[in-house]
Amino acid sequence: MKKRSVAELEDLACELRILILKMVHHAQCGHTGGPLSCIDMLTALYFYEMNHDPENPHWENRDRFVLSAGHTAPALYACLIKAGYIPKDEMWGLRKLGSKLQGHPKLNVDWGIEMSTGSLGQGMSISNGMAMAARLDGKSYRVYSLESDGGAQEGMMWEGAMSAGYRHLDNRVALLDYNGIQIDGFVKDIKDVAPLDKKFEAFNWHTLVIDGHDMSAIVAALDEARLVKGKPTAIICKTIMGKGVSIFENKPKYHGVAPTDDEFKIAMQELGDQ
Repeated sequence: MKKRSVAELEDLACELRILILKMVHHAQCGHTGGPLSCIDMLTALYFYEMNHDPENPHWENRDRFVLSAGHTAPALYACLIKAGYIPKDEMWGLRKLGSKLQGHPKLNVDWGIEMSTGSLGQGMSISNGMAMAARLDGKSYRVYSLESDGGAQEGMMWEGAMSAGYRHLDNRVALLDYNGIQIDGFVKDIKDVAPLDKKFEAFNWHTLVIDGHDMSAIVAALDEARLVKGKPTAIICKTIMGKGVSIFENKPKYHGVAPTDDEFKIAMQELGDQ
């Protein structure tokens, strides 16, 4: 996959926000806020960082991505549609009975989906297993996951973090979408997970804290992660729930609801799709 420039990535992220909202609005159910907060990270992964080939989805040396925050599936689907893994017409099947695009990802390597996910935090250990397999098989591929701050309340995420640090999995990168909101409200009011950087550092991770909407910062962090030897890398991305649409931003209400018709019109206007 051709590496895009920062300017191209920024334009592409806006295009993908539009695609996300069209899917979720058409489905009239699903998650609005999380996909919009993580899409800049996923854009950088799929169109700058990862080695992958939509024409050969089973390529043994492809980099792997696991969506540990499975509820943000529309962001993953948007990237896979744009990259050419998923036919665009399939977007209208999001969350429909019988569709391959369910509310959480279902394993389908032909379409670029590396693992079924949903339970928060499980992607950490799944990704570790893939990274360990690469080491055992003498392969050069790298494994990325998207974690969430709500997922950081789960014990299995930290068990996985401890294992990756202990095993020195330097082919392993976790990006954490730190938007501060989960389905019941603000993370700090439910079970605060701060300080995340100190926690990862304690488990022997190379840890970076960046603005998760600054494309230059995301690209630089991914570049740095490739140079790290002897330990995995955690990129903690401070983000805004619902980023890109003013009426959704930083509002817990939009964690798990689709936009109304009026909200959708406002969103399309703000994102430049009129």
